[in-house]
Parts: sequence; C-alpha cells; structure tokens
Amino acid sequence: MKDKRYKETIHTDKNNYEYITITQDENGVRIYTLKNGLKVFLAQNFDAPRIQTYIPVRTGSNNDPSDNTGLAHYLEHMMFKGTSKIGTLDWDKEKVLLDQISELYEQHKAEQDPEKKKEIYKKIDEVSQEASQYAIANEYDKVISSLGASGTNAHTWFDETVYKNNIPNNELEKWLKVEKERFSEIVLRLFHTELESVYEEFNRAQDNDSRLVNYELMDALFPTHANGQQTTLGKPEHLKNPSMKAIHKYFDEYYVPNNYAMVMVGDLVFEDAIQLIDQYFGAIPYKELPKKTPVIEKPLTEIVKRTVKSPTTPRVQLAWRTESYGTREAMLADITVNIMSNRGEAGLLDLHINQTQKMLWAQAFSVGLKQYGYFSIVAVPKETQTLDEAKAMVLEQVELVKKGEFPDWMLPAIINDFKLQRMKALETADGLATNLYDTYIKGRTWAEELNEMDEYASFTKQDVIDFAKSFFKDNYVVIDKEKGVNDKLIRVDNPGITPIKINREAQSEFLKQILKEKTEDIQPEFIDYDKEIITDTVKDKKLSFVKNKYNDIAQVYFIFPFGSDNERDLGISTQLLQYLGTEKYSPEDLKKEFFKIGVSNDFKTTNDQLLISLSGLEENIEKGVELLQHWMYNVKPDQEVYHQFVGTVLENRQAIKKDKNRIMTALTNYAKFGEFSRFTDVISKEQLENTKVEEFTERIKNVFKFPYQMFFYGKNFENFKTYIGNYVEIASLEIPEPKKYPEPETNKHVYFIDYDMVQMEMSKIGRGHDVNPSNFGKINVFNEYFGRGLSSIVFQEIRESKSLAYSAYVSYAANSESGHPDYVTTYIGTQPDKLQVAVDTMTELMNELPEVAIQFDNAKNTALKQIASTRITRTNVFFNTLKLKKIGISHDFRKDIYGQIQNLDFTDVKQFYQTEIKPLHFNTAIIGKKENLNTDAANEMGTFKELSLKDIFGH
Repeated sequence: MKDKRYKETIHTDKNNYEYITITQDENGVRIYTLKNGLKVFLAQNFDAPRIQTYIPVRTGSNNDPSDNTGLAHYLEHMMFKGTSKIGTLDWDKEKVLLDQISELYEQHKAEQDPEKKKEIYKKIDEVSQEASQYAIANEYDKVISSLGASGTNAHTWFDETVYKNNIPNNELEKWLKVEKERFSEIVLRLFHTELESVYEEFNRAQDNDSRLVNYELMDALFPTHANGQQTTLGKPEHLKNPSMKAIHKYFDEYYVPNNYAMVMVGDLVFEDAIQLIDQYFGAIPYKELPKKTPVIEKPLTEIVKRTVKSPTTPRVQLAWRTESYGTREAMLADITVNIMSNRGEAGLLDLHINQTQKMLWAQAFSVGLKQYGYFSIVAVPKETQTLDEAKAMVLEQVELVKKGEFPDWMLPAIINDFKLQRMKALETADGLATNLYDTYIKGRTWAEELNEMDEYASFTKQDVIDFAKSFFKDNYVVIDKEKGVNDKLIRVDNPGITPIKINREAQSEFLKQILKEKTEDIQPEFIDYDKEIITDTVKDKKLSFVKNKYNDIAQVYFIFPFGSDNERDLGISTQLLQYLGTEKYSPEDLKKEFFKIGVSNDFKTTNDQLLISLSGLEENIEKGVELLQHWMYNVKPDQEVYHQFVGTVLENRQAIKKDKNRIMTALTNYAKFGEFSRFTDVISKEQLENTKVEEFTERIKNVFKFPYQMFFYGKNFENFKTYIGNYVEIASLEIPEPKKYPEPETNKHVYFIDYDMVQMEMSKIGRGHDVNPSNFGKINVFNEYFGRGLSSIVFQEIRESKSLAYSAYVSYAANSESGHPDYVTTYIGTQPDKLQVAVDTMTELMNELPEVAIQFDNAKNTALKQIASTRITRTNVFFNTLKLKKIGISHDFRKDIYGQIQNLDFTDVKQFYQTEIKPLHFNTAIIGKKENLNTDAANEMGTFKELSLKDIFGH
C-alpha cells in the first residue's frame, strides 16, 4: 500500500488547546481530546446559523447484561426523563419514592410466583402514582425546544447510542449546560409508563417482518457473539422484568467522558466552542471502562438454513459473515456488493435479474460493524418461482464474480461512484457530523476514514476475484421468508397501569433559570427569490439557475407542468422506459453508459408534474443530457419485454397487498377520499395486457415536444447555456386537460382491514376548509403545541401519562394547492386492549383545546427560533418557488408566517381550533387482527364497514 495521503497534524490554538487536523481535509475538521478523555470533533458549515450536534456513546445492545437485554435501549429512553434538577418539583421527596420503586422492581424480578409478581407490580403502580406528583413529564424536551432545537432524538444499535439535536448557534452554551446535566446522572422517573411504551415499540417490531427476518439472520450468523444473540429491543421477558439498579450500574460504567464524544458541525467559532465544551464537560471525571473478553466466532463451515413466516410476500435472504469494518476483507466485500448492485444501475443483479425481469427484485448490500459484519443478498421471486430457484439465480451472479466475468471498467466506475456519494454526503452539516460520529463509534481515526477512498482505489480486479473465490463458499446463512402465519408472535395483556399525574404547568428551577438567561436573538433572513435565482430563456423554454457553492456536482431538471392527472399512463410509461433500449444501446448498455460517466437519472411522476433529472459531476452533465435524450427520442418498442414488464407490475401489485404499511396507506387514502381516487384509479390488468407497447413508447418519444421549463444547479451557467440549446426543441404539443378527482366530505365512516398483527393501528382523517395561507402561522404553532413532537399535549397524555401507545399524534396539514381542502389526521398504534382507552383519551383531548400557558409560549418561541435560524439553500431555493406558486405566492412566505406567530396568543390558536378543527367530522381507518377488534367501540365512532384489499387498492 502506498503512503497515506491524509496525515494527522498537531496544532495549538490561541487558548492553548491542542487539536489535530488532517492534511488536505477539505472539511476542516478539528479533533480535540480533553483531559478527561472526551473526544471533540468540530467543523464549520455556514449554510445556516445552526449547529448539528451528536453525542455518540460507544456502547449499545452488545453490552447489555445477558439477563437484562434491551437495557441500553431502555436507558436511552430514560435519558430524556431529566435529572435531579431537570424534571422535578421536589427532588428530595421524589428520590425516596424512586428508591422504593427500584427495590420493588428487584423483588419483582426475583419473584417466580405469577400472582405475587402481580401484587408487587400493583405496589409499583401505587408508589409510581405518588412519585409522579413530583415529576414534570417531558421537561427535558421543553428545555431543549425552548432553545429552538429540532431533530431531537436518539437511537441505540449494536455498539452505539447516539443523542441528536440541531440547535441555533446562539444557544450553544445553554445546550451544553443542559447536556452536561443530562450526562452527569440518570434519574429513572416515570419508569413503568415508559417501560410500557418500550414494549409497544417491541410490538411494532413484531409487526415488521424485515426485523423478524433480520433477527433470525443475525442469530444464525453470530451463534455466540452479541451481534446475533442480543437484539437492541431485548427479550420480552427481560422487558417485563427490568432492574433499575442494573440500568444505573450500566450508566455509571459506560456513560463516562472517555467513552463518548462531542460532535458539532455548523456555524461555530472553533476556539469559543472548545472552551465552552471544556467548561461544561471537562469536569466530568474520567473512569476506567469494564474489561471485556472478546468473543471470537468460529468460522461458518456449512450452510445454515432458517425459516420465518409472516403474511407478506415470500423472499429469500443470504448472508456471509465478514471481518470488521475497515478491514481489507470488509472493503473488498463493499466493492463486491457494488459489482452486484450499484444503486440499481449497472451491477450484475441489476442487469441480469432486475433489468431482465427474471425475478421481482434482487439486491446486495453489506453491513460493517465494530466487530465483524456481513455481506447479504435479498431476492424476491415471482409467484411461479420457488425460494430455492431465486437463491440459485443470485448464486449464479456470485459465480460470475468468482470467475471475473464482470467488465474491466466497472471497478474504476465503482470507485468514482464511492467518491461522488461521499462528496454529496459531506457537503451538509448533518452528513459530515454523521460520518464523524460513525468513525468514532467504530474506533477509527478521521485520517483512516479519509484515506479509505485511496485504499479502495488500490484494489485490482484480481484482488476482487481472489477475494470472491476464498469468501463465497458453502459458509453462509439462508433465511426463507415464507408466506404464512407467524406462530412466534408474542401477544400480551394490558398490565393495567394507572395514569400518572402530568404537571403541565410546573417548571423546575433549572428550566426557569434557562428561560431567564437571554441570548441575542438570531435575526431571520428571508430570500429574495428574484436575486437568488438567475433566469434566462432557451428557445421557448424558461431556464433557471442557482449556483452550487459547495462542490463540483451538478443537477439538471426538466420540469413538465403535467402529470398522471393529465395522462394516467404517464407513470407506467416512464417505468417501462427503464427496460427498453434503442437501436444503438440495449437497456443494459444504457445503464452501463450512465454509470460509466457517473451520472444518474431519475423520473418522478406526480398528479400534476413530470420531473426528469440528471445528477453527477458537472463536467459529465452534457454527456448525460445527450444520452438521456437519445434514449427517450429513440426508444425501441419491444412487445415481449412489455409483456414481461406487465407481469412484473401485476406481481408487484399483489406483493404490495400483503405489506402492512402499504395496506395502512391505502386504507387511510380510502378513508380520506372514498372509493374513487388517484390511488384506486389504476390501469386494469386487462388494459395492461391488451395494450400495444407502441402506445407507451410514442408517449415517451413525444415528452420533449410538450412545454416544460429547465433548472440547472451547478457552477458554470454560461457553459451550460452554450450546449443545452442543442437539446431543446420548440414545443409543438398541447397539454391534455387534467382529470378531476373528488375530495368528498369526511362524515363518520369507520373502515377496517383484517391483518394478522400484534398491534392495532388507527388513523382518523377530517376534511377541512380550503387552504388559507393566512392560517399557516397558527397551524405551525398548533402542531408544535398540541399534536406533534415530544413535548406536545397529545404525546404527554397518551404516552407519558397513560402509556397507551409508542406513537400517537395529531397533525393539521395545509393543502399544497389553492382551491383544495386541508386535512387533520390523528394516529395511534397500540395493543388491541388499549385501543379503546387511547381513542377515548384522544377524543377527550380534542373536545376542547387544553390551555397550558407555559407550554403554549414555549411552542410559539420554538417556532419563531426555528424560522429565524433556518436558511433556504441549494436546490430548495428554486423548488420552494414552485411550491409557493401553487398557493398563489411569489415571495418568501416565511416572513409572513414569522410575523403572524410573533403576534399570536392562545386565544388566536383556540379560535382557529374552534372554527377549523373542532367542527370536523372524521372518517376512521383501522387495521389489525379481526378477533381483537372491539366492534362496539368501532361502531361508536361511526358507520362501520369492513373492506377488502380490492376496495382500497382498486385492483
């Protein structure tokens, strides 16, 4: 291997802090290490006066005690419950009760007699009631939202727990004060209600067969290592028998500054940021980590086969275990994955299976973990194929790699694509921050991460062949996902939690102090679109331009003011195009040609727009335009390919009808629009089968003869103008009139679909008045205050107080087009025996908008701070103008919204609620197992009707 290009250099800043930079690092990352071992990664991004923050902790479910699986994930939830300062009215009194609850949980865990366990749990519930009078639910979320934070969340995985916030840069010190407090101690308040919410998350996972397949896959791949033996959500018996003492012990052992990092990317001053971080986090003491004995898996020496059953479409998944992320084997596995599948473009599976429609779908991917990883292939057969036949087909492609039967140009094209994707990822604050925290979690240096591209580029075709020969043997796991009844589902009863007291009006002294500390407000900046967007004309086409200030990637868009409402078959036509070639290029050759030049193409059809786009290095965009137009103008009809395509479309339609999420989407659409809508107005099987392919290919050939406008995002507008005129012709065709679809009143109808699942999901949809932009500020604050987010009234009552659901919300959505109605949507996903109480609670909340002055002020200020610190950049500058035009606005309407919110009081929002939301009648969509449905409760909500899949899908 040649010398590494990126090397570490040590510097000292003006305040005597030592830091590392990497030579030739265009991202300008600075890496500090405080005296207590805390790693700090800082980088600047001036897109907006905001900072993307991550606090990644190097621990996850792999460190869970074997008798307390799910602990790391549950601890992550509890990190949002506050501390002895945040979230309490009287810590001294609350602590006594929390200690008592902790002891009761130890008794509960040790007790074997089911009846005695129930008695202990009843006592836990009683003491929790008493403790809740001192607790302030969601105060961390209130504190953090008062800063104008967005994206507040966290996740847990094998070796990581990552805490996320995007904050205005003027609130950095307050945020550090809050996070220092949070990472200094953990308080397990409101424990048993959150535990039930975590169990609801477990139930959601049971209804997600991708997770179930993955659990089986990992268990077989890693029969000894925690990668396969401990799921992030944990075992149900452990979730139901937690130990608060074990959680405290885990926090004390792993949540130490030498085991987590501070990652910040945004509008920051390096010297000021590191001083503040040291001021707040530098005093947290270093602590030795627990010693761990590495678990070494024995090599797989045979094929391990497992079967999973669920209602969804059958598929097969294969996986080979790899060495850890960053190793030579893992990197060669990455390259081989892209030889098989490279974003659906020109991989062996892409061309030989997906493009030729030999199967419904096949894809390869790799996962690199801190220890080990895996290479995997998923294949979805047609109904006439067996899972074994699908497996054989993908293994044929593996054999081609082993024989070196892939083109010489592919390897350098893959490396160029790697570089292009990394360039795209690192241009945003979030993309760079994500890469930095992931590097930290995996125990790599930033220099190693940057040198990775050169290492990839050093591999030869022979290296890949040698790797494939030694790696792909009969040493893999195969999971057959069959259609059937999942007999492993765990169905549990409601434990009967008594709703806890929610002290909505209360504030801790900590929050009061934070609110008192004033920072200089960030002034909002509103765009003058006429200045930011350069416009010109090419022949009869409007051409708009926004300059790319970040890198050498360019994008060109052809925007047609018509869509599927104008031509119902338009979407089918652009899908079919992917399988057709020209006299010069086969469809496979076209994929290869685009991939060779590093330009991707995309076709998006909505009801009122067709958007054709190209993206890649600016120097190759002209070649992309030329290739795109050659393809579309010269597309070659092939009736046999079309028949295959129709078969694939029809099979995909059947597959979608087995997927719970797709079914819920279709059911919600039915509740919203009724039996006739864009969703159900599909081309029939008979029409598809009896249509000549020429009807579709002629439509494709004529697309550029319709009116359209162009948008170019890049650096050199003058150069683009010099050549784009060669590919533009004067419009000669008129746009067809759009089809009108009804938007009926919602009027207390209840629609149900029977589906075998653990939870019940319910969505209520109410049709409002036509969109009115003068309401946008009220809508913004209403959603923040009442219906969405961790500190909303709905979340507090349904999840925090009563533990009725993992996910629940109310959302007011303004229509995107003038002359069309707004919609209010409510959603609950919960156990069947909790659904009635959840529905009653939601109904009660919506009967009269609760008034909580403190919470309202917080929601209002949060909305203002988020608008003030948000900047519109990149392609959004242009596309925002298209969105605004649909509602008759030509300026940056955020200015109007900001002004409206400044002058809002609760009376305004309540009046909005009284006139725009409360009078609405709702239709209801429910999906779940029929035997679990409370039909009396369903009938109380309106006229009940059980629907068929044909009803909601239209086929």
